Amino acid sequence: MTSRRSHAILRPSPETSSQPLPGTARELFDALPQLPGLRTEIIDGRLIVSPVGTPEHGWLAMLLAYELRSLVIGNGWRSYTGNVDVCIDGPRDPVEPDFVLAPADCPRRGARELLSSGLLMVAEIVSPGSTVDDRDRKPAIYASGGVPVMLLIDPVATPATVTVLSDPKEGEYRTSTRVEMGSRLHLPEPVGFTLDTSILVDTRTTP
Repeated sequence: MTSRRSHAILRPSPETSSQPLPGTARELFDALPQLPGLRTEIIDGRLIVSPVGTPEHGWLAMLLAYELRSLVIGNGWRSYTGNVDVCIDGPRDPVEPDFVLAPADCPRRGARELLSSGLLMVAEIVSPGSTVDDRDRKPAIYASGGVPVMLLIDPVATPATVTVLSDPKEGEYRTSTRVEMGSRLHLPEPVGFTLDTSILVDTRTTP
């Protein structure tokens, strides 16, 4: 997520006008134009528009992508560091993970949104202003959408940690493994990779 949480929470207005107003957060999201430099998501029924992360935040996502590059290339997968919307199957809520791992033929909703049930893994990087959303709300959102693996990189914890969540069922992840940043962490299938989290240690400034 982002380092500054001075964001706008937009809700449909009850006022009438000559044009029908969006009745849900999803309809309001669809009615918005592209907002360069801003992240737009629906979390627990709230349409949240917030600034993108700091350079340090983006660098952590890039380091994760770099560490997984051989796995991605070898399997013909795709990896994305931000700026990719994911549509949560069921409620159709859009979210924008910090990192997405997906097969090349991942199903989509429209042209921009990857369907959550077709993904391999998402990752969120915790910032001081996003601790509640990233640690508490996002896991349930991704689990309910059928994302098989979620990685939570938490450089603001004491000590800094990396957690892998897997085995989603009935809106929650049944398996969780947490290590101190700098240790090795196995990412279960369908990823099937042991991540050396020491690549993240030297960049552990506040993201």
